Amino acid sequence: MEKHEGRDAAAVRLDDPWYDALDDGWGELDGTVTPATPAAPDGTVAPGRGHSAADIYVEVQRGAAFQEVRRRYRRFVVPASIAFFVWYLAYVVAATTAPELMARPVAGAVNVAMAAGLGQFLSTFLLAWAYARHARLRRDHAALELRWDTQEMTRGIDR
Repeated sequence: MEKHEGRDAAAVRLDDPWYDALDDGWGELDGTVTPATPAAPDGTVAPGRGHSAADIYVEVQRGAAFQEVRRRYRRFVVPASIAFFVWYLAYVVAATTAPELMARPVAGAVNVAMAAGLGQFLSTFLLAWAYARHARLRRDHAALELRWDTQEMTRGIDR
């Protein structure tokens, strides 16, 4: 985990709740863990009992924080995917319909087709870098908070 500085530094948790999830039996389906008691028809849970994992995940999924993480994801992935697909399709269409353009020399033995083909590789790596950077800066912190909240709910903390 990265070292954080500033006013949120004290709020950083150093262990990841997902690493110890199976240590306490959560999520195992081998029958060794007793399932949670289902909620009553009116949505309430019996005193002393927690919600089931499915109820917790549905609650988290409907929450504003989860929707914000998904919105940020879609706002990057959809335009980036469309742009990359258009760029790839333009390369293929130009290679098949305009061979004289693609054969035009750029520098020495390098022609437009070779430069565009290498540009495909370069744009792939740039897109992967941009995605990782976007995730790190705009989604990872919020997603980690959602993980913590979900893990605390499954353990019955804050309920």
